[in-house]
Amino acid sequence: MSSSLLTEARSFLFVPGNRPERFDKALASPAHMVIVDLEDAVPAADKAAARLALAAAWQQWPTAQRARIVVRINAAQTDSHQDDLAWLPQLPGLPAVMVPKAEKPSDLTDVQHALGEAATALIPIIESAEGLANVDALARSPRVLRLAFGNLDFQADLGMACGADEAELAPVRVAIVVASRRAGLAAPMDGVTTDTQDMGRVQTDAARSLRFGFGAKLCIHPLQVAAVHAAFAPTAAQIDWAQRVLQAEAEAGGGAFTVDGRMVDPPVLKLARQRLAMARID
Repeated sequence: MSSSLLTEARSFLFVPGNRPERFDKALASPAHMVIVDLEDAVPAADKAAARLALAAAWQQWPTAQRARIVVRINAAQTDSHQDDLAWLPQLPGLPAVMVPKAEKPSDLTDVQHALGEAATALIPIIESAEGLANVDALARSPRVLRLAFGNLDFQADLGMACGADEAELAPVRVAIVVASRRAGLAAPMDGVTTDTQDMGRVQTDAARSLRFGFGAKLCIHPLQVAAVHAAFAPTAAQIDWAQRVLQAEAEAGGGAFTVDGRMVDPPVLKLARQRLAMARID
């Protein structure tokens, strides 16, 4: 992984904020980033203790560990939101804050103010019809580095009953990827797979994410991480093709040329470079 961990990361592993004994286990996993969750995974009665636990762990972690941490705070519509914002300065150097149920740019304003001059990025989660309606404005808001898709909450918000392949959510996924591209953001993160036993299902879902143009996937169990990485990694055949394309470009010295009997033009060259770049990510 390069120094741009947040923009290159493919796997984001959730760990409950009220389970500090799992923090280091999550960091010891191959997940590129670890999301300490103060929202859905933490009962209301445990949220204050979760903040204290994370602040204590933060003091013990070296810089390299802190660089892999994202904190998901509580949504702007909840009672815990302001408490989270007042507490955030206790995590100096925090790479990113994940903002759930983001529906309009003003949902991000208080978070931006709470962070002050810190170089902390924001990751809004699109989880509702209103969030989708404002996805372009959210993507262009200050500090936003990537978008994430909350596929389960989105279904609940619209009363959907999606099949296992979530084909019904295809237009939503396209909209999030397109909004990210228009705003010049890193490719967004796709939502979770709830199955923690069938890694074939996880890999299939992650492969779908890649086909839609997502650059990462949210994980809820350490076992899911390897399946996500496998889905996003180029195959040996794809890497070989990309290397031959770039070698042929160098030999052609400009102008049109062919590889495997097919013409190579700028979009094909871009794809070849993207595949080699993905191959360099652990």
